Amino acid sequence: MKSNKRLVKLLTFFMLFFCMNVWTNNPDEKSSNHFTIMGLGDSITQGGEDAYLCSLNQMLDSAGYSVEFIGPNVRTCNGLPLHHCGFSGKTIEFLEARIDTIYRKYPADVVLLHAGHNHTYTEKPVTGMIAAYKSLICKIREINPDAKIFVAQVIPSGKLPKYSYIPELNREIAKMVRKQNDKNVLLVDLSRNFDWKRYTHEDMVHPNHAGVEKMAGAWYAAIQKYFKN
Repeated sequence: MKSNKRLVKLLTFFMLFFCMNVWTNNPDEKSSNHFTIMGLGDSITQGGEDAYLCSLNQMLDSAGYSVEFIGPNVRTCNGLPLHHCGFSGKTIEFLEARIDTIYRKYPADVVLLHAGHNHTYTEKPVTGMIAAYKSLICKIREINPDAKIFVAQVIPSGKLPKYSYIPELNREIAKMVRKQNDKNVLLVDLSRNFDWKRYTHEDMVHPNHAGVEKMAGAWYAAIQKYFKN
């Protein structure tokens, strides 16, 4: 009788342990916290001394997300490699022309798109840029309908008149994302309260350390909000 009671207690213990282990490793909870990210853009995404992708990675890691940044390019963040798709000096049209090849090789769950510089106001570039945005998004969605594409209204610049088209571009980006009417294509306003006098280097274009932190915080808030819904 005593041996039978011991066996029952032992079996009860293992059943409780199994149930607790299943509960704490809920597959749905895990999938919402583990994903790959592609940071897609120009030199602002690539980063210089600081990079918003590095700061974002730290924020996500501190919040308990298991994230892998992927892409053909790599930089060092706190002594560790971080992969990305930032191409210095390149435009949204450059990215659109190559996204099919890039995304098939690096099919990220989440794409962070910030690409609005490297044109000049004399080109009157906004119409062509919006067309490239639409095509790029469409190409990603054709490859992976479940991809989450976060589209940024880009940070303003004090380098004028070269970048005086950016306010118009940001208005058109917002319109474009709304017209997409797609729950997986989301607008992130990185231009909001971004004072280039405070948040950029002397070139009045690239974010300084405070600017990088501000950009990363906006990306983080958008990602966190999406995955909590």
